[in-house]
Amino acid sequence: MNQNSARPALGALVYFAGSFCVGAYFIFAAVQGDYGVFRRAEIEVETRNLAAELSDLKIELARMENLTRRLSDTYLDLDLLDERTRDMLGMVRTDEIVVR
Repeated sequence: MNQNSARPALGALVYFAGSFCVGAYFIFAAVQGDYGVFRRAEIEVETRNLAAELSDLKIELARMENLTRRLSDTYLDLDLLDERTRDMLGMVRTDEIVVR
């Protein structure tokens, strides 16, 4: 009957090993998983980059809206129209100097 008490409890060892593996899995998932710490950091960096790109696009949109308004029927900027026409046709005035 003393033989049994000298042997380590195999059930307890399996229980603790299983618990350790499950805990290690959840810790790994919390750090490396789809919703982990590293993914969150990547999402924050991507959010900052997209916000900067959005602000650049808003500036570009405002510039294009300004040019469109300046060439519209209700408000015609003759200097801009002259510049765009000469640029499209590749012509210069006689009093201009072309620098390349």
